[in-house]
Amino acid sequence: MYGSWGKGPVMTLTMQKFTTLSSVAAPIMRVNIDTDAIIPSREMKGVTKDGLSVGMFANWRYTDVDARVENPDFILNKAPFRDAEILLSGENFGCGSSREHAVWALKEWGIRCVIAPSFGTIFFGNCVRNGILPVALPETVVKAFAESAEAGAQTAIFVIDLPSQMVTGPTGDSHDFDIAPADKEMLVEGLDPIGLTLKRDDEILAFRKTDEVKRPWVYL
Repeated sequence: MYGSWGKGPVMTLTMQKFTTLSSVAAPIMRVNIDTDAIIPSREMKGVTKDGLSVGMFANWRYTDVDARVENPDFILNKAPFRDAEILLSGENFGCGSSREHAVWALKEWGIRCVIAPSFGTIFFGNCVRNGILPVALPETVVKAFAESAEAGAQTAIFVIDLPSQMVTGPTGDSHDFDIAPADKEMLVEGLDPIGLTLKRDDEILAFRKTDEVKRPWVYL
C-alpha cells in the first residue's frame, strides 16, 4: 500500500477482520501468565513470525519438551479445546517481557480472542496490532465462563460481537466490554496502525501542501 505523502511505498499489514466469533473457549485459569510462559525464549529460533505455535506454552504442553511429547492433562491437548479460538485466563495475562512473539504464537495456533480480568499493557497492544481481541471482564465473570467451558466442552459455545462490544456465554448470559475506538477500528477493519493512518491519506496530503507554503524550509 502506498501513501501519497511519503517518498516511496508505505508497507502496511492487512489482517483478518474481526466482527463476530463463535467458538469453544479453552480455560487456562492461572494468574500472571507471562510472555515467557506463552512462548519460552528457547522457542524463538527463527527470524519470522512462522513456526512459533509449536512452542506455545511448551513447558506446560509437553512432558518432554525436546521430544514434543504431549502432556495429556494440558487443556490445549484435549478435544475440543485443540480447536479453540478463544482463551480464558486469570488476571495480568501477558505480563513480563515485551516480546511480540507471544502474540504471534497465539495467532498462529488459531487464538483470535483472549478473555481475562486484566492484561499486561504491552501485550494488550501487541494483540490488537496482530488481529487478536483482548477482552477484559470481571474475574467473577471469567471464572463462570471457565466453569461453563469445562462443563459443556463441545457444546459450550461463546459468541464475541466486537461491533456491539458484547460477549455471550454458553448459558446465554451477555457481558459488554470496553475497547478504545482506534483499537476497535483496527480489528473490525483488519488494519494495522499504518493502514489506519493511511485512511486519512487525503487529509495528510492536504495538510502537507498547506504546511509547505507556511514553512518551506522544513521540506528542503
